[in-house]
Amino acid sequence: MNAAEVVDVMTRIFERPVEVTLNALAMLEAGGLEIVPVDASVGLHAGELHAHLYHRESSPLSMADCVALAVAAAFDEPLMTSDPPLAAAARSEGVVVMPLADSHGQRPSP
Repeated sequence: MNAAEVVDVMTRIFERPVEVTLNALAMLEAGGLEIVPVDASVGLHAGELHAHLYHRESSPLSMADCVALAVAAAFDEPLMTSDPPLAAAARSEGVVVMPLADSHGQRPSP
């Protein structure tokens, strides 16, 4: 998930003030989280991934999912997610997945 998506989801879905989310992101950065800009090559790779991997029913990936996957691939870092379709897509692209528990405590299959 990228910073823009975090702000969007926390504000729109969880109705948290933008300032609260930005402060939380700042604390995560202070703890070592690296927020990287999406450059043209990552953006193009994300578009290619979406065109190649998206399927409405079997692989419902958002463009933000594909940006996260493209960033993980570009930096050769694991992708942390609780989303089973994103985890499956990452594995199909050779990206290591660190499964996170969703709100029900379920993790994507290893």
